[in-house]
Amino acid sequence: MMSMIARSPFAVSVLAASVLLAATVTLVAATTSAAAQSSGDTIAVPTLRASVTVADDIVRVGDLIDNAGSAATVAIYRAPDLGTTGTLPVAQVLNMLRARQVIGVDTSGLKEITVTRLARTIDTKELEQQVAHALERRHGLGDAANMSLTFDRDPGDLRLEATNTGAMQPVAVRYEPRSARFDVSFEIANAAGAAPLKLRFTGTAIETVEAAILTRSVERGDVLKASDVVVERRPKAEVGTDAAARDSAIGMQARRQITAGRALRTPDLVKPDLVTRDQNVTLIYQNAGLYLTVRGKAMDGGTEGDVVSVMNLQSKRVVSGTVIGRGQVAIEVATPRPAPAADATSSLGTAQPPATVKLSSVAPNAE
Repeated sequence: MMSMIARSPFAVSVLAASVLLAATVTLVAATTSAAAQSSGDTIAVPTLRASVTVADDIVRVGDLIDNAGSAATVAIYRAPDLGTTGTLPVAQVLNMLRARQVIGVDTSGLKEITVTRLARTIDTKELEQQVAHALERRHGLGDAANMSLTFDRDPGDLRLEATNTGAMQPVAVRYEPRSARFDVSFEIANAAGAAPLKLRFTGTAIETVEAAILTRSVERGDVLKASDVVVERRPKAEVGTDAAARDSAIGMQARRQITAGRALRTPDLVKPDLVTRDQNVTLIYQNAGLYLTVRGKAMDGGTEGDVVSVMNLQSKRVVSGTVIGRGQVAIEVATPRPAPAADATSSLGTAQPPATVKLSSVAPNAE
């Protein structure tokens, strides 16, 4: 026989009450834990930073410590100069923070804090390039790469606020060719939305060219060696439009006396003399069927192609000839008039051309 145990209504009520109490305790515990965790996040300990970088001229509480809360935007120090780094003693920083109701800061054992102010640096070379490009091909000036600039005031390396990120845009460019004076203004945009930075530069701009410069003084007739000539940039107005190139100047002869440091010009140079005055030379008489050499003495000096006077040492006559090589002068021989056609024909038919005759006297070394 199956027996059944029935629960009374009171027992059921007690059981239900026990379950409800247990659930309530669990909920309260969970809520308390979450509240405690949330409270811990809100009151996180402010902690000093060992090093700080700032973009403007003010150091704020939030720059120096983490978890600064509502005091983060409070300004407490002036930043170092643009592009430089300074230090702050931790004890001094703590005093400043306490005065602004920031307490309980974790110093992590730090003794000082380094503060670096960010900056944009434009060096002197870049400034020169920007001014030269602004002046390029204006008022007769040539390429920027060929300009030599002298500023009225040495700009040095410019340090700008880090927010001045824009390019240097020329907004006013003036140049006076007679005085070579320039006046150039630029603007640089600010990424933070502030007004553009304005820069102005004045000075002189001169166009230069590469020139062959003498390293020593030379006399008329001297032949230039490689060690006598270097390349330097000189003002175009000084050199002129007929500047001599170094490669073409080497081996050439000076037309006149030239002092050291002077820029060589094409008219200053000629091909070196192949024949000099009073030099023993070889006179060459050459014509169709005739080649004759005799000794001679040059009365003039000259380079290839020059016409000089030479004394024939055999006949003692002075003749004119063309310099064709070192110590060699060619004498033009008059071509005989051709014989009449009747004389040129024999009874046996057309006359044969005469054989080539070569005569040569003993000639000393031309050198």
